[in-house]
Amino acid sequence: MGGPADQTEQLGLVEQAVDRLVPEGDPAHSADSATTAGILVWAYLAGRELEVWMADALGSTGLTTSEFGALAGVAFAGEHTLTAGDLARWTVQTSGGTTKTIQRLVDRGLVVRAADPGDGRRTLIDATTEGRALATTVVADLVVRLDCDLSPLDAMARDDLHNGLRRLSAALGWQADV
Repeated sequence: MGGPADQTEQLGLVEQAVDRLVPEGDPAHSADSATTAGILVWAYLAGRELEVWMADALGSTGLTTSEFGALAGVAFAGEHTLTAGDLARWTVQTSGGTTKTIQRLVDRGLVVRAADPGDGRRTLIDATTEGRALATTVVADLVVRLDCDLSPLDAMARDDLHNGLRRLSAALGWQADV
């Protein structure tokens, strides 16, 4: 990793790339389109960085980011037992990817499948005691680690980031019905 000068240079290169996405002479250029281009680039970079950060943080657990997302989803669903469709929306995966993720968690003894007593056509996914314990431990570790990594941000900046990410997810179609 580079030092502050390298980071400043990298930030400048990213901003220059953003400026080239919608050049000022372009008929499509407006303050909104330039901002939208910036959101596109920075959301992409942040998403990739977060994926790497999560994979690194989860390394010792043997869980992939998708497996962790699904396990956390069922472990912290409260009274609401999730279906595979619920998990697909929660983990932002295809139904096929979700099926494979669930199977890996079943194979590890972290979740179980059960027939829905109210609708025999549906299968419900629930965390085992071991799965809940692992999810609880991993989440606690992730929160501590992220809190440390976000330490340069004050409470207001963190709140702005939190609210901005919620709005971005909603604007892109994330369904909060889980």
